[in-house]
Amino acid sequence: MPIALLGPTASGKSALAVAVARRIGGTVVNGDPYQALAGLAVGTGQPGAAEQGGVPHLGYGVLPLSERPNPKEFGELVRRWLSECREPVLVTGSGLYLRGIWNQLSELPPVPASVVARVRAWTAALGAPALHRFLAAVDPDRAEALHPNDTARIERALALHLATGRRPSALLPGLAPGIPDGWRALVISPGREARRNRVAARVAAQVAAGWPEEVARLVAEGHGADLDALRPLGYAAWRTGGAQAWAAVVRDTQAYAKRQATWFRHQLPGVPEWDPDRESLDLAFERLGLP
Repeated sequence: MPIALLGPTASGKSALAVAVARRIGGTVVNGDPYQALAGLAVGTGQPGAAEQGGVPHLGYGVLPLSERPNPKEFGELVRRWLSECREPVLVTGSGLYLRGIWNQLSELPPVPASVVARVRAWTAALGAPALHRFLAAVDPDRAEALHPNDTARIERALALHLATGRRPSALLPGLAPGIPDGWRALVISPGREARRNRVAARVAAQVAAGWPEEVARLVAEGHGADLDALRPLGYAAWRTGGAQAWAAVVRDTQAYAKRQATWFRHQLPGVPEWDPDRESLDLAFERLGLP
């Protein structure tokens, strides 16, 4: 029976996954599209050899930076990885891509690349809050569900509206709630202040491991356009540089972690939670039903 370990960035999913996989003789399977890309090891937190602890890991750093994995296609890929290993332990913090992995996405109309590019140009010129106001004018329900700085989802909604002429909220129902039959899941859920502190500590560790240098190397190797298209969290701030880059990365990552925590709390209310800072590892095993 596959296991899904879910939760915000820096919550301790990777460490718990190793512990769970070691206990059941399983394999850790990546469910994060950015961690699947080669070249982003430091900034996306792909677990290195020491973090893997001798446990098999699958799906990390295996796709070229030219890939643009969408939730449906990436979900199909992850399901293939899951089928290739014994006792898989899925790890992801992305609710949307988790829906793709669990095959719970509604079929959305295609959006031309030219429309996506137009909306991104608006973001660059006006900022996400302005686009959020545009979205509120055409689809108040979808706008209310999104934070004004949730750039990716705002852009996706506006692009969908431009491509179809319909309200995005009318196209999105069909996302099935809950976990599929045959799965066990656990949401790793540190407290709010602990989550913020964990993010700050993680960014400091990534800087020490050479995150700014990783960004500079990718640009020097000609991957600037790939980074512009993919927009992985934090990379744009390091490219801009300056004294405020570190603070901006911490701030943006903390905001992202908060949105992740909110998504799992609202979308998977029946899934058990585990606080890594206040509860024992045995309690995590117990909530997963492990012997």
